[in-house]
Amino acid sequence: DYFTDENRVLKKDPQQDYHLEYAMENSTHTILAFSRELHTCDTNDKSITESTVRIIWAYHHKDMGEAGKNYHGSNRGTKSLRLLNPEREEVSSASLPYFDLTNKDVPVPDKDTTYWCQMFKIPVQHEKHHVTKVEPLIQKGHENLVHHILLYQCSSNLNDSVLDYGHECYHPNMPDSFLTCETVIFAWAIGGEGFTYPPHVGLSIGTAADPLFVLMEVHYDNPSFTEGLIDNSGLRLIYTPVLRKYDAGVIEAGLWVSLFHNIPPGMPEFVSEGHCTLECLEEALGAERPAGIQVFAVLLHAHLAGRAIRMRHFHNGEEQKLLAYDDEFDFNFQEFQYLKEERTILPGDNLVTECHYSTVDRIRMTWV
Repeated sequence: DYFTDENRVLKKDPQQDYHLEYAMENSTHTILAFSRELHTCDTNDKSITESTVRIIWAYHHKDMGEAGKNYHGSNRGTKSLRLLNPEREEVSSASLPYFDLTNKDVPVPDKDTTYWCQMFKIPVQHEKHHVTKVEPLIQKGHENLVHHILLYQCSSNLNDSVLDYGHECYHPNMPDSFLTCETVIFAWAIGGEGFTYPPHVGLSIGTAADPLFVLMEVHYDNPSFTEGLIDNSGLRLIYTPVLRKYDAGVIEAGLWVSLFHNIPPGMPEFVSEGHCTLECLEEALGAERPAGIQVFAVLLHAHLAGRAIRMRHFHNGEEQKLLAYDDEFDFNFQEFQYLKEERTILPGDNLVTECHYSTVDRIRMTWV
């Protein structure tokens, strides 16, 4: 149990809070398993919460000798994790059918931000199936270029002619058919792995009420203005004819992309709130879902200025336990949080998305 000071000097912690549970070494590997209390009451330790934890690791091929620690050189790295994200029951999908929705040779412009939209037709039709898992298919080398992917349900009255071409989203010349795609049915963001639905839930496809045409929106992040990039990224949807008890959906809550939402420069902390009001949820759920919906996972999403996000839930005017939060938000690690217990959202509840930003290193207004 060591810690560092402001000069990055490594010091042995007088209060030893780590306990070795298991150790093994062979000719190629050293494996150590250890445990620690989540809150040690030691000022030299960081409390472990449901927020993102940045793990920093380093090693040397020689053991520590009498001379002390050996410098690790380039044998070091870092990884963001959620140590308390509950284990999800993984049902084997190796033998299940799947289909891919991928872009075909999209020329990524040499500009900071591009949203590219492409229409697809769901190949599974005429009989209900459930999507059980969605995996990102990010072109090798483009892991930092593809920032997020959204999948929207479009009007079923379209025809196959809309499949012929992609186009930049939110552009004056984009096809009118894109305007029919308003309902988000899946979201993925940078750093995230595949999303597995719980064993009793699936995304319905194949019926008349399910999406036939979908729009895939890919956000490309190219801050270095690299020229000549061609991308073929997308999503893989794994599905099964063995139906589950419940259909899955997506509820979006927070701050919409808008010229009215901006963050001043030089701010160590700036908080914006997006309100999903009780009137909104009454209208959205009252007639169709009077018994409410069950939330089983949350994806917290922000951009580079984001530092923390909290999803607050109110019922009958009283605040409930936070639905989800991340007080150590990492732009490059945006992954679904599986809730330990499903949460019921009822008509008349309201949700508040609280976004904390920092712009201390910026001299211009940030438009969100």
